[in-house]
Amino acid sequence: MTSAATTPTDTTPKARNLILAVGNTMMGDDGAGPLLAEMLEQNPIDGWVAVDGGSAPENAVHTVRQYQPERVLVVDAAEIALEAGSIRVIDPDSIAEMFIMSTHSLPLNFVIDELKTFVPDVIFVGIQPAIVAFSFPMTEMVTDAVKKVYDALPEWEGNGGFEVV
Repeated sequence: MTSAATTPTDTTPKARNLILAVGNTMMGDDGAGPLLAEMLEQNPIDGWVAVDGGSAPENAVHTVRQYQPERVLVVDAAEIALEAGSIRVIDPDSIAEMFIMSTHSLPLNFVIDELKTFVPDVIFVGIQPAIVAFSFPMTEMVTDAVKKVYDALPEWEGNGGFEVV
């Protein structure tokens, strides 16, 4: 398990599965990704590590690379025009065309394209936010969605059982 505060070293074991959590905890539902990282830190799941990329996930790519994962789930709040708390696996190749809302410094498709240069399986998991505004708490719908993603991790295969858009 790692966060932005914990950086892997040369002796870092390889991780088969890695969560790259994206989002800003001070922006309501945009904190979905970091909440998942926090859940994994508090209650680890065998075979998974988390890297909290915050609102600048491009700065965490080097950390992800050190783990040499086989699969990375990029988890973030995403405006996908669905009911709040909806979870979708979003084809990384369609992110740019979908004009997915982002509060981050670089569009996620740039980060995902970089991850694909060294990770065999990169999956973008988007959670529809209800409120993305400074100093608002995370809504119950999004908190419940993050828990659903967490619960799917031990048996994750393919798209984790979530619909693909």
